[in-house]
Amino acid sequence: MSSETVTGVERIAAAFARAREEGRAALMPYMMAGFPDRETSLAVADAYAESGADLVELGVPFSDPLADGPTIHAAATAALEAGATLATALETCRSISDRLPVVLMIYANMVLAHGGAGEFAAILRASGAAGAIVPDLPLGEDGEVRAALTAEGLALVPLVAPTTQPERRRAICERAEGFIYLVSTTGTTGERAAVPAHLAELAAATKEDAGATPVAVGFGISTPQQAAEVGRIADGVIVGSRLVRAAGEAGSSAAAGDAVGEFLSETRVALAR
Repeated sequence: MSSETVTGVERIAAAFARAREEGRAALMPYMMAGFPDRETSLAVADAYAESGADLVELGVPFSDPLADGPTIHAAATAALEAGATLATALETCRSISDRLPVVLMIYANMVLAHGGAGEFAAILRASGAAGAIVPDLPLGEDGEVRAALTAEGLALVPLVAPTTQPERRRAICERAEGFIYLVSTTGTTGERAAVPAHLAELAAATKEDAGATPVAVGFGISTPQQAAEVGRIADGVIVGSRLVRAAGEAGSSAAAGDAVGEFLSETRVALAR
């Protein structure tokens, strides 16, 4: 069945289900669209699709990315300076969306700036995206965007943090579609030396609240070994800053594809052990 006859929500569910059938967590790498340039961005996306990713989180460059640490913030700035826009991000999405689900990570101002919730949802659907993460759109303020995405068969993926109170976490999980993005630690994105000690307990509590909805952990996962550790307690593992750094340091589009592809291949093997 082609992706045109399956909703984005269904595609996300199928990706997690396939990983679960293989006895591992789903691998979801993050990339910054347009970083460090258009050609490299497309090469990185292709490498993700060919090197074992189950889903892709596609960052849309924004001038004030409040959830992002230095590496991703700098990547967004560089991408914007190189001419990246939502349109070029959607080009990247279209380049791989027939091979695996793509979830855009985008800030609320950009949703509003592109015709509002309904127009934004239609644009995402036309690009082949499976859903969106809007980190500055909290529960209670997300109704219009959620309704618009739902009408297009797309997921509005919520975030749960270590500071989220249990009652609010349950409310978030009850409304979740696609998957729940569990933030491993307080603060912004970035590489960390170790997996937080509290994460196993937090992941267990979130999975209990989530029921059948998968829980994917992100923020701070920097090595295949850390990914494997997180994969034992979560349904999915999101790797971001480490891969963005590799793409930026590579020096060419081909080298960037090779660098991120090698890391993902190693991580996929680690998750399967």
